Amino acid sequence: MEKKIAVYICTGCGIGDALDIEQLGKIATDENSIPICQKHSNLCGQEGVDLIKKDITDNGVNTIVITACSHRVMYDAFNFDNCIVDRVNVREQVVWCQKPGEEDTQMMAEDYLRMGIAKVKAMQLPEPFKPEEEISRDILVVGGGLTGMTSALEASKAGYSVVLVEKEAELGGFQKNVKEIATAPYKDIQDNDIKNLIDAVTNNTKIKVYTGATVERTSGSPGIFKTVIKQNGSNAEHRVGAIVLAAGWKPYDPTKLNKRLGFGESPNVITNVMFEESYKEGRITRPSDGKDVANIAFLQCAGSRDPKHLPYCSAVCCITALKQAIRVKRQNADANVYMVYKELRTPGQSEDIYRKAQEEGVIFIRCQDPEVKTGEGLTVEANDELLGETVIMEDLDMVVLATGMVPVSAFGKDITQETKEEGEKKDGEELEVPLDVIRRSNLLNLEYRQGPELPALSNDFPDSHFICFPYESRRTGIYPAGCVRRPMGISTATGDATGAVMKAIQCIELTARGAAVHPRAGDMTYPEFNMSRCTQCKRCTVECPFGAINEDEKANPLPQPTRCRRCGVCMGACPERIISFKNYSVPMIGDMIKSIGVPEEDEEKPRILVLACENDAYPALDMAGLHRMQYNAWVRVIPLRCLGSMNLVWIADTLSKGIDGVLLLGCKHGDDYQCHFIKGSELASIRLSKVSETLNRLALESERVRFETVSITDYDRLPALLDEFAAAIDEVGPNPFKGW
Repeated sequence: MEKKIAVYICTGCGIGDALDIEQLGKIATDENSIPICQKHSNLCGQEGVDLIKKDITDNGVNTIVITACSHRVMYDAFNFDNCIVDRVNVREQVVWCQKPGEEDTQMMAEDYLRMGIAKVKAMQLPEPFKPEEEISRDILVVGGGLTGMTSALEASKAGYSVVLVEKEAELGGFQKNVKEIATAPYKDIQDNDIKNLIDAVTNNTKIKVYTGATVERTSGSPGIFKTVIKQNGSNAEHRVGAIVLAAGWKPYDPTKLNKRLGFGESPNVITNVMFEESYKEGRITRPSDGKDVANIAFLQCAGSRDPKHLPYCSAVCCITALKQAIRVKRQNADANVYMVYKELRTPGQSEDIYRKAQEEGVIFIRCQDPEVKTGEGLTVEANDELLGETVIMEDLDMVVLATGMVPVSAFGKDITQETKEEGEKKDGEELEVPLDVIRRSNLLNLEYRQGPELPALSNDFPDSHFICFPYESRRTGIYPAGCVRRPMGISTATGDATGAVMKAIQCIELTARGAAVHPRAGDMTYPEFNMSRCTQCKRCTVECPFGAINEDEKANPLPQPTRCRRCGVCMGACPERIISFKNYSVPMIGDMIKSIGVPEEDEEKPRILVLACENDAYPALDMAGLHRMQYNAWVRVIPLRCLGSMNLVWIADTLSKGIDGVLLLGCKHGDDYQCHFIKGSELASIRLSKVSETLNRLALESERVRFETVSITDYDRLPALLDEFAAAIDEVGPNPFKGW
């Protein structure tokens, strides 16, 4: 479209008091020849918004630069249909963090306006992606246990049709083997009502149920998934919009446990799962001879919270053991029931079931490392930490080991190495990008270049982001729920099922509008590829954290836009710079960098470019301004969708411009990553590690470019970090390219 640009400058919130607004306006009118530049004391108020709307209607304005507060606030007020809009942040990151009325403060604001104008000149109006196929609003639920059935019912209540696939011959999952449950309100143990849930699902006309079935193949992407379901030797194909993975869990293999716990040494040493199955239909009896149980010990954390086995807490073992202990006491009030625990974990309302067990007479012993002896009789020896003495439980009829939960997704062949391609090597060097662990566990059988299942992440659970995005996976439109996501009990799993299916619905509806889902929800842009310049290097397919790019047989990238999270990692990865978005591209950021005014060397005003993650670093800078924390006035900040979208040409543009230093502010990466796009920060760090040699070859000190990890809560340390880097640049001296 032919652009008609207008600049609007707010003078409220202290902006007019700190800056020379007339001089700032000349950057637009005189320097950039923009015909419309308006000022207003309350631009986000109704009068200010009407001022902008009047120019849109009367003067044909379609490209708007708003010089005011951060783009992270007041976004609803400045949302104008069919207009390109950019926000120049002179409030939080200029007047609230710099001294008012000073030359450096004015120069900072003027540079930010130049950058904003350069940005909108390069931007295009986003056009939402519309696939050729019709969007499906059906939801596939994989797993017919408590979580899967709850997800299916909740989706049907919201008006969506569901395809439910269960590998076993009947619905119910593990819960169908359980006679009684302990769940909210936890006042007592209750009869299991899973049968009612099964009936509700099977009688629901919006839910198509497949039992004894598996997902043979899943292709496509959100809104246009195609799934083939295999049942009794025949195949059925369905088109679905999103997927809820509720495949459940399996108990930890007790044969791997420490021999001190006695499993396999006596038939009367069993697991909590074996206990459930043994008394489902009748009395609790001793496995070896069928006699009633009079003396029993429950040993908690059998493998859980142990770095050699399961390093995590399995969440439900304590509550399950309490339920089982109460069941024994109800059968035989005179029975001696012992519970040996490391720490008893009954959070929230579930504390009531612990009190109930106390009332029933269960004996609790705190011990970190009990020993089961299986000589002539069955004995447990435990060092009671509270009494400070050894307790010996003799003549036991049974010992029950609380083994933990392992997600079903953890079972299968590790095929990570098989996904590596020869094409990942370039110029004799192997691409240093860590790959996710992918296992072929026959849950989804995705036809993705990046592997057939969800990546197995921390402790083999497939969650996407451990802080911000529950239910998300690294495959857009696929939402893990229940114990395949993390260990949880009945109450939590029920809520989890609802949360996951609501995410699936959100995904379908946003995809139907052509908009992105998490974390850039509502973003109408998507990556576009100029294939005429593609060299088939495979970097985009390898580095995409979300499996949004497949490949054809010639290694040409095949983008799947509805899988895309709009992070721009592929854009940063591409050495030929063939990937761009309508409002975010390599040339656009390059133009912004080139628009920064660089004073002459004798003015002793260095310039530092800060490329900041928009999810953590940029809001942290806003928060520093909100707290009126001052920092060095040499910095100029450009927010990036993700630091992984950083293309190394920006570093070259910055230094050739004469800017003295570059600071990259990204998220924490590693096992406890905080990057919203999983690996973006890590990829930026890897790319930057290759810059030092180039800088030295150009006679530029490598100290001029630095990478730092920050979280959104690090706002209080950012000013000191910026000041320290500015001091280091000052010591290194001016950029020798200054003035060229």
